Order: sequence, then C-alpha cells, then structure tokens
Amino acid sequence: MSKKKVFVISHSHWDREWYMAYEQHHMRLIKLMDDLLDLFNKESEFNSFHLDGQTIILDDYLKVRPERRAEVEKRVAEGKLRVGPFYILQDDFLISPEANTRDMLIGHQDSKKWGNQVNLGYFPDTFGNMGQTPQMLKLADLKYAAFGRGVKPTGLNNQVFDNEKYSSQYSEMWWQGPDNSKVLSVLFANWYSNGNEIPVDKTEAKKFWDQKLADAEKYASTDNLLMMNGVDHQPVQKNVIEALKVAQELYPDYEFIHSNFDDYLKAVSKSIPKDLGKVDGELTSQETDGWYTLANTASSRVYLKQDNTKVERELENIAEPLATMAYNGTKDYPHDQLRYAWKMLLQNNPHDSICGCSVDDVHREMMTRFAKSREVGEFVAKDAIKTLASQINTSTFPEGSKPFILINTNGHEKTEMKTVEIEWKRALFADGKPDEQYEAMKKAQRELPDFKVIDANGNKIPFEMVSSDVRFGYDLPKNKFRIPYMALYVTVQLDLTDMPAFSWKSLALASSEESEKTDTTKFYDENTQVLENNWLQVSINSNGSLNIFDKKTGRKFDDQLVFEDTGDIGNEYIYRQSADKKTVLSTDSTAEIKVLQNNFLGAKVQLRQTMMIPKSADERLEYERQAVIDITNRKANRSDKLVPLTITTVITLSKNADQLKFKTSFNNQMKDHRVRVLFKTNLKSDYNLADSIFETVKRPNHVSDTWKNPTNPQHQQTFVNICDDKGGVTVGNFGLNEYEILPKDNTIAVTLLRCVGEMGDWGYFGTPDAQCLGQFSFEYSLAFHSSTVASQTHTYQQAKTNQVSVQSVQTDIHEGKKKSEDAFLTLQTDNFAVTSLKQAENSDGNILRGYNLTNDEAQINSNILKQAKTVNFLEEDYPVDKLDILNPAEIRTYKFSF
Repeated sequence: MSKKKVFVISHSHWDREWYMAYEQHHMRLIKLMDDLLDLFNKESEFNSFHLDGQTIILDDYLKVRPERRAEVEKRVAEGKLRVGPFYILQDDFLISPEANTRDMLIGHQDSKKWGNQVNLGYFPDTFGNMGQTPQMLKLADLKYAAFGRGVKPTGLNNQVFDNEKYSSQYSEMWWQGPDNSKVLSVLFANWYSNGNEIPVDKTEAKKFWDQKLADAEKYASTDNLLMMNGVDHQPVQKNVIEALKVAQELYPDYEFIHSNFDDYLKAVSKSIPKDLGKVDGELTSQETDGWYTLANTASSRVYLKQDNTKVERELENIAEPLATMAYNGTKDYPHDQLRYAWKMLLQNNPHDSICGCSVDDVHREMMTRFAKSREVGEFVAKDAIKTLASQINTSTFPEGSKPFILINTNGHEKTEMKTVEIEWKRALFADGKPDEQYEAMKKAQRELPDFKVIDANGNKIPFEMVSSDVRFGYDLPKNKFRIPYMALYVTVQLDLTDMPAFSWKSLALASSEESEKTDTTKFYDENTQVLENNWLQVSINSNGSLNIFDKKTGRKFDDQLVFEDTGDIGNEYIYRQSADKKTVLSTDSTAEIKVLQNNFLGAKVQLRQTMMIPKSADERLEYERQAVIDITNRKANRSDKLVPLTITTVITLSKNADQLKFKTSFNNQMKDHRVRVLFKTNLKSDYNLADSIFETVKRPNHVSDTWKNPTNPQHQQTFVNICDDKGGVTVGNFGLNEYEILPKDNTIAVTLLRCVGEMGDWGYFGTPDAQCLGQFSFEYSLAFHSSTVASQTHTYQQAKTNQVSVQSVQTDIHEGKKKSEDAFLTLQTDNFAVTSLKQAENSDGNILRGYNLTNDEAQINSNILKQAKTVNFLEEDYPVDKLDILNPAEIRTYKFSF
C-alpha cells in the first residue's frame, strides 16, 4: 500500500495594502524577500516559495533592493521563487472583463521575463469567483484553478445532491463555465492557512498533525493532501524543513514533501477519481447563510468604483481604439505608454483595494493612481485623435469653416445628443498683450455671425447653438516651443442617431448668410408634466416618481425613480440595516420641477426633492464598533435628529432615443446610511440577468433555504435586467456595481451610496473617509424591450455605449487618405459585446475581442473576417470551427490586419 503524500507549500498571501497603508505592507515585504533569499542559501532542502500568484511582488521588492536583482533572477530560474501567472490578485467582479484579461496578459509577459510561471489560476481570497473563469483560464493557457470561496465542501459521506450546484463532495472538483469549458480545480476547504506555523516540538506537532491530517482527509479525493504553509502577510517559516522531518518521524505511513503547486497538481491530476464532482458558473457562496458573501463591497466607497470605471473606459474604449485607428499596424502604436497606464490601474484592482475595504490611507493613494492612469490614457487619446484627424479628408469644406470630426469608439452603434465645442477664432500672445487679445476675442464674441453646421457634401445638419466663451489656451507642438493664446469658442448641440461602431463623420461649423430656421418641436409639455417621443411617454408625478408608458410593447410601468434611504450599522464589507428599520422614501416629499432643455433635439428636466434623514446612527453603534461586536449581533438604531438631504435628478429624453438617462446629485452630510434608487417592475419572474465578466449571468431572485441575511446584494458591471415572456426592463449604470432584486414587485434597487465608519473583518479599524461626506453624482439609465432576443440585447448594448460618449476633435481643411465619413471596420450584431479594439502586442495586426451576450448561437457580420484568425488572451493562435459563428457564452478574440 502506497503512502499518502502530504504536499507542504510555503507561501504568504500578500495583500499589497489593506489594514495598513501600502508602504507599511511594502516594508514588511522587503523583510520577507530578504529572509527568503537568505534562506535559499542556507537550506538546500527548502523546495520553493509560492509568491501568491502575482508578479508585482518582485517589482515591489526591487524598488527597494535593486542590488539583489541577480539573486532574484537566479532563484526564479531555479524554481525557488514561484511566480505568476497574474500581475496582481484582482477582484473578479468589480473590474471589467478587459481588466481581468490584461491582468492575465501582463502577468504572463512579466512571468516570461522572470522565468516559468505557475500554471495555476490562483484565487485564494477573491470575494466570489466569476462564472467564466474556466473559459478565461483556458484562453490564458492555464490548466488548473485554486480558490478559497464560493463552494461548500460536504466531505463525511462524500455525497452531494444533484440540486446542490455549489457543493462538492471533495476539495477537488471540475469547474464548468457557461460555455461548457471545464478546469480541474482545488478548493482550499480548510483555507489557505491549513499548514501554517508547523510545530517542531514533537508533542505540539502530534496535536497539530492529528487535527490537520484529519481535516484534509475529510475532503481530499486522492491520497495527495495539500498543506498551505502561510497566511496573510505571513513571514516565511524558516524551520519548516526541520518541522517536516519531525512530522515524518511521527507519521511513517505518510510522506511529507516540501513542494510546489506544479508538482502537487501533477500528482492530483494523475489520481483523480471517476466520481469527481462538478460545480457550475459563478461561485459566490450561494449556499451559505448569506452574511459573508462580501458582495456589499460593491457599494463601499462608491467613488472608487466610479473612478475605476472612468479609467477603464478611457483606456479600453477611447485611447486604445483611437490609437488602433490612427496607427493601424505601425510601430507608432504607444504600447509602452498604455502598458504603463494599465499597470497603474491594475494596482488599484486587488480585492482589498477596489472593494473599498481597507483603511483610509490606502484609498487616498488609490485616487492618485487613478488620476495618473487616466492622464496617460487622455494623453494617448489626444495624440491619436489628432493623428487620425490628419488622415481624414476635409478638403471639401469651404474656406473659413471650422471642420471637426466625430468618432464613435464603441463596438456598437451609438445614438447620442452630442455637445461639441469648436474654436472659432484665436489671438496669439505673440501678436499682442494677453489683456488686449482677451478684449479682442470678447469683441469678436459680441459680433458672432449666424452659423450653420454642414457635412462634407455641404448638406446642412440640424443643430442647436448652446453658448460661446472666451478663455486662455495653448498648443504644445512636438517640434517647437509652446504657443499661448486667447480663443473664442462656440458650443453646439447635434443629434447623432445610430452612428456605426468604430466610425467617424466629418462636419464643419461655418458662418451663414441667413439665420437658420428653428425647429419648434418640443419633447416636454410643462402643462401636463409629460416627457414624450416616438418610443416613450413619461409622466412626472408630484412626488417625483415617474409613470412610464413604453410604446414599443404597450406596457405601463408606474412608480419609477424612487429614492430610498436606510440606516447602515455594518462595515465596508457588509451592509447591516439599523435595528429600528427606519426607512425614508423620496415619495414622502414633493418634487420641484425645472426645465433645463426643451427643443427639437430632446428635453432635460430637473427634479429636486428634499428628504429628512437621520444624521447618523445612535451612540450605541460606536460602542459596538469599539467592542468588535459582530454585525449580525448589533442593535444600534438611527439617530432621532433629522437633517435635510436634497436630491437633484436630471432626466434626459433625446429625440431619437428609446431610453431615459438620469444624473442624480446630492451633498451627503449624513453618516451610517445607504441611498438606493428603485425601479418597480411588477414583472412575474424567478430570475434576473446581470452584466458580469464576459457573461450575461442568470441569477435567481429568491435565496436558498440556508440564507439568513435579510438582503441579497449582487454584483453588476453595466446593467441588470428583469423580463417575462412579453419583455422586460434594463437598468444601466456608470460605476454603480451593486443591485438587489426586492421580492415585492421584483423591484430593481441600485445602490448609489453606502456610508460606514469602519473597515470590519478581524478587528476595529476606523474609516471616517468611508462615510463618504461631500458632493456626489451618479449616472444611470432605464430602457424597455420586447420579447425578442434582439430587442433585449439592444438594451444591453445601449447600457454599455452609454458609458462612452462620441469623441470629437477639431481639425483644419486638408487632403487625407481616409474618407470624410467611414468606419475602421464594420461590425453588425447585437449579440457580440466588444471589450477591446487594440493593436496586437507584437504590432503585427490588430486585436478585436468580445463575447456572446446570450446563451444562444450568434452570427458575426464583419469585414475583418476575411483577414482574421482567432487567438487566445495571450494572442497565440487559437483556431475555432467557424469565424462567423459565436457559440453560446463564448469569448472570442480576433487578430486581423487590412
């Protein structure tokens, strides 16, 4: 009979920042790495150290110890330091599909630079695991997964029931994604610290191993037992080899091996039983009591999520597509700048960072990283859009006109009421004193002519004159000194309807000999307080709620746009409503209505409502925090003192849009509370559909029998949908990652702001910044669809394109090789959600990536297919059966060149 093997893997789960600021953790990392390098020199039997699946650890170390680079390279080459496969350990759900992909791609590139990477999708402490992980790992050429959350191991009698989709009879299992990709996975059933601090003393070792071996054998499917020798920020156990020799002496029937994941997984894969179980889709602890899914981190410090979304859109949907269109297949593409920006952004993406569940110092530093990454993206985009504009022919515009180019960088058609600012005239400082030039421009402003907007063929384009302005400006030429000036700017508004994906359109502002006739069409009736176009009729009630009639389907949806405020006595990880259950609704007050715009392009109506909100929780909460009382046992109420919260919401209905857009703003001066916006659907449905990572995930509206938490928060990317057999409702958002489906009326509740005063987890860490005091704005949308798949996915694509405005750039009159109106590529399908258009890493061609929004086969119609091949996330060949057919839930990456 062969011995059972005990694989002991030394590691330290390294949160770069969490309950201390980054540099505090960083300095401890230096000590850990110093100890490791010294230990390798002294202890030849020490197999290796697992660097937590993230290559950034080596970058962080060498910032302080550059002189030890050669040692690091040597130990990685020898396999003593086990690196990768990721750049950082990200949070799955709160970053975009493309951010998840770049973490894999950059991690792979860095791992290759250092040596061989660990062939393991490593998610030890991720707050839930995304359903597409099996397919994503396959596309990153990773064969295994290891994770700590989301599955309930049953052990004991080694049985699971067919309906327990989130349970496994073993700590090893097959994990299957929605596209049917499978990956062999290991659950840290006894956590990733089950072999931490192994005793050398025989008496203590006997007690330790009796328990640890029994715990591991309870769930293991093979005779290969995994012991993780480490935990969060754990120093290396320097005497682990000695401790294993003691264990070997005490337990001769076992073989104790100081090892690594590669050897352990190889042994497991050779001996897995035929009855190995399977888990499906996303793993978010659905079968627990619901208190510790940590899904409420989606609403902690919402300003982080909003900034993260801004930077993702800047890099993914503006800078990269513009650079690809401008530098198509050339060496001018700014690979290094974009990689630098991505790395800066990814440093904000670990679970304790983007989740908003760290101390204040951590999140203050994150805001700087967001700003730096965004500024790089804006620099790249500005340079690329000017380059692209110089290639587009504007020679047909009349002399004296001011050409400008509109570019849709989205991967889907776009309808938008677009505002564009055009420089009409400038006065250089080189030609006069600044104040004189300022006055000259003010005079020109008073003498502005009548205007017209024309296309390249001279056709007039309907527009609305918005404003004019005089201010200082400057140019920074690439080959000479800066040029300061005063300029006169004119702002106009245009209607853009169904502008194709990755397309551009050239227009010009020109003086007109006669005033343009004004279209007197209006979309808001002030007498009846009704917004209306060809698709929607929206009645504004006196309490600020909306009654909406969807003309496409003939269905009516009442009591929309209701704001709800409740007490929150929880922490950054978990929402807990105050014991008194005090709830305040915006419908308890009267709304003030103000018309901001009402013309032939559309209408904007502002609602202003004042809610009287408790100023904070009562005094008991501070005691419960200081005493580290678990939130499930807290009894604090809300304060009796009420203060006003004035909520301002601008509702936009455009001429040619079949959706409503909202922008809600308020100055939060209250603590310990949560604000949500509610959309009552009254639809009979047992499930909802939400935008997740490379997936439109289907989730039940009702919880399991084991669920004790009164709430059921969920993650979303850009939208959530509820539908029945006649159609449904889609609520889109910008950086609002938490929603809940309320059982009564299947109301969609989107969290706008959640305010708490402590980090939570293993002690008391005060976080006054997490109370989110100050001015906030939130953007979201509402759309309705019929029962057809095309109508439904159209609303999904709308929610995505809402996040990225059509780009505009002013140019001059010039010849160009590109047509005045054209598209970089053609792409026609509602079911294919584009996540990336970029140049290939080796500069040989371009990359177009996206995924199937549905669980049905989809047709891809694009002019790139004749030149394209399919590749994986690493941009290596990855053949598929048919280039124009997308399988259900498939992620597809095309590589092409024209």
